[in-house]
Amino acid sequence: MIRNISIGIDLGSAKTKVVVAEFTKGEKNPKVIGVGESETKGVRYGYVINQADAVTSLKIAIINAEKSSGIKIRRAFVSVNGATLHSEISSGFSIISKANSEVTNLDIKNATEDCENNLNLNNKKVIQSFPISFKLDGKEILGRIEGMRGNKLEIKAVFITYSSQHLEDLLGVIADAGVETINVIAGPIAGANLAISAKQKVVGCGLVNIGSETVSLAVFENEIPISIRTFSIGSSNITNDIALGLKIPLEEAEELKLGNFSEQYPKKKLDEIVSARLSDIFESIENHLKKIKRNELLPAGIVFIGGGANVIGLEELSKSFLKLPSKIGSTEIFANAKTKLRDPAYFTALGLVVSEDEKVYTDGSISNMFKNVKASLKSITKQLMP
Repeated sequence: MIRNISIGIDLGSAKTKVVVAEFTKGEKNPKVIGVGESETKGVRYGYVINQADAVTSLKIAIINAEKSSGIKIRRAFVSVNGATLHSEISSGFSIISKANSEVTNLDIKNATEDCENNLNLNNKKVIQSFPISFKLDGKEILGRIEGMRGNKLEIKAVFITYSSQHLEDLLGVIADAGVETINVIAGPIAGANLAISAKQKVVGCGLVNIGSETVSLAVFENEIPISIRTFSIGSSNITNDIALGLKIPLEEAEELKLGNFSEQYPKKKLDEIVSARLSDIFESIENHLKKIKRNELLPAGIVFIGGGANVIGLEELSKSFLKLPSKIGSTEIFANAKTKLRDPAYFTALGLVVSEDEKVYTDGSISNMFKNVKASLKSITKQLMP
């Protein structure tokens, strides 16, 4: 019997996580049947600096996931994170090809390709693309455009880009670990699959992933990620500040950062240290929101995921600094079950496997190999639907 299995790999700067999930007919959410984790070596700021060390880290996580799931991991969806992950907006057009002026998939594809050709992709690769709006003969069109009649189709789209070299290195690590990459998905997009509802994405929401060495911000509006930005600062900076400020080992500083308070240390000073570094993170977020004219204008507020989402005082300081509703990401896919996967540190890896459109069949029946690291035309046209 064919089992609908989906596997996600999140190669972070601090931890490597592998999640194996199974989709059962009639069930809304997949069942997580295996998890593997290891300490990451050979990765800094989200990109590979030592191929061999990164491969070893991934292999350990894969072995652990295989043991717990009983599944041999051959293919997986892979998250892309790191300092070079950003988004760009571009516009393009196409002349309607059919003699009767009817808009077809080919016209949408040509306009989207023109958008991409207008980008400055120097040493960058397009990971995913999302149409923002489109016009037909100069008039903005809402809803499905395929089948309408006109002469000129214009599209504005957001493109998520990543360093070509960093992407090549990441895919090399995955391949050297013996795994075939089905597709790569931007980490904030994967995390949003789990932590943000469709309604939040419609009205306006920001997803902030606080990793060990980077913080990524994804802003959603009308269900579309209108902007993604990554900052070279993370929760390890908070740990380092605590260690220096209180003159204690990093291990103890990490525990204090997560709220495991000890009376032997002055709480007021600890709070000041944490608040100072979090303020640096929030300042970067606010500056970008101002740049895209969304500061204080996201009704669904900010949702935090990543290991750094567990830092003490995060929510309250965010509300005060950003003047937006703020909360730690949560999920209902586990119902009332107690599991460590509720930790927002796992949300990127989990987000890779929760979509029913993303499955890996263990009998090898899937043949949609990852091609040119682009979303398919089917995915693009689906997003244009109302």
